[in-house]
Amino acid sequence: MAQSKENIVLFPFMAQGHILPFLALAHQLEQRNNYNIIFINTPLNTKKIKSSLLPNSSIRLLEIPFDSSKHGLPPNSENTDTLPFSLMVQLLQTSHSFKPAFQKLFFNLVQELGHPPLCLIVDLFFSWTAEIAHEFGVFHAIFNAGGGYGMACYHSLWSNLPSMNTPFDEFSLPGFPRGSLIRTNQIPENIRVSKITDPWTVFHHKMFNEWLDSDAFLFNTVEMFDHVGLNYFRRQVNLPVWPIGPVLLSTKTESRGGRESGIKWELIKKWLDTKPSSSVLYISFGSQSTILASQMMQLALSLDASGKNFIWVVRPPKEFDINSEFRANEWLPNDFKERIRSKNQGLLVHSWSPQLKILSHKATSAFLSHCGWNSVIESLSNGVPLLAWPIMAEQHFNAKMLEEEAGVCVQVAEGLCEVKHEEILEKIELVMNETDKGKDMRRKASEVKEDINNAIRDEEGLKGSSVKALDEFLHAAVVSRRVRQGI
Repeated sequence: MAQSKENIVLFPFMAQGHILPFLALAHQLEQRNNYNIIFINTPLNTKKIKSSLLPNSSIRLLEIPFDSSKHGLPPNSENTDTLPFSLMVQLLQTSHSFKPAFQKLFFNLVQELGHPPLCLIVDLFFSWTAEIAHEFGVFHAIFNAGGGYGMACYHSLWSNLPSMNTPFDEFSLPGFPRGSLIRTNQIPENIRVSKITDPWTVFHHKMFNEWLDSDAFLFNTVEMFDHVGLNYFRRQVNLPVWPIGPVLLSTKTESRGGRESGIKWELIKKWLDTKPSSSVLYISFGSQSTILASQMMQLALSLDASGKNFIWVVRPPKEFDINSEFRANEWLPNDFKERIRSKNQGLLVHSWSPQLKILSHKATSAFLSHCGWNSVIESLSNGVPLLAWPIMAEQHFNAKMLEEEAGVCVQVAEGLCEVKHEEILEKIELVMNETDKGKDMRRKASEVKEDINNAIRDEEGLKGSSVKALDEFLHAAVVSRRVRQGI
């Protein structure tokens, strides 16, 4: 008689940068053939997730009710990519409002299955679910879709907010001496101006305390190049920390889940195929980040002056509705769009692009990125070096690690600070031309790609560090259940 499959429940926060790695993890667990995967999210997000599942996927989707208008948010605001940054903290604060509905949903699921699932894997913003999981004797894990180093800096800053009252331009992070010195202009504005009683601070301190109730931490990273940050968490949370990354969607799944870009992949590929190897700069600031109109103008001027081939994913500037129509004649130099088209120099792609496909194409040379961790891990998995333009959250510290520790990145600009096109041009040429720095970055990016390939190697008798970490996590969940049942 065939052994029944174990059930694993996943519950990500309502943001593309969180949902997508959770979905990639769901696919990865599904492919092991030993598990039934149950994926929980709000109705509108679930509808989008359903469209991205492969036709033969067995992943089960469950909806948890959510009415954004009851929380002072615009109607149908179920994802960060529909909200301005000023409302992000309100969406974060709603996370605890899910507790009664989640408890009921989980109870009904256990009743239906006839037994509790093997484990519950949740977003770092849903750490309060540990109490509910443990009521049912279920192993609880937090999946942090970010990297160890960047999140370590982020955790240290929020945890020690009063210590930032310093007259110096640089200071060391409490509890994280290996994090080197942090410049005050590397600190995101919401942390820099926050006080101990502010909503951002209150939320993070409550969340950090709830982390300690979990049974394990999973990170979407690789031990080999992120051990400094991972060791910080091993000390601070005193829980098992397993780096299981990179957890990435396949290019096939990416295509199904992608939003409309106005340009089909076939056309992008046709254009890329005409370009020499390692000659194209790819530019994207992620699913919810954008830059100021003045910065956008300077970036366009630098691209014009560089003569480099490029693909630029454009969204309206920071001062405007990020989901509105892009007005090239207003936000870019005169005739810029027509000029690059006539020279066949670049593509402007609206809102969304098949990023994995672009990064894996041989014509792609470098990635000008906000350094969100999903973008970082996708770039390095393809051996593509980065130009960093961090904007929010831990992106600044991801960029710091990539530049100072890994040597695969140079910083172009800092958040929403003023930048001149001459400065951007200098960095583009430094990375893409045959300079000593550019060659060294490409070599190191190739080495990190090899580290990543080794980490996810899964051959008979030869398993990489990330595969072993996932095995250890799943085994720990089984052992925990036996202990709770007294077996």
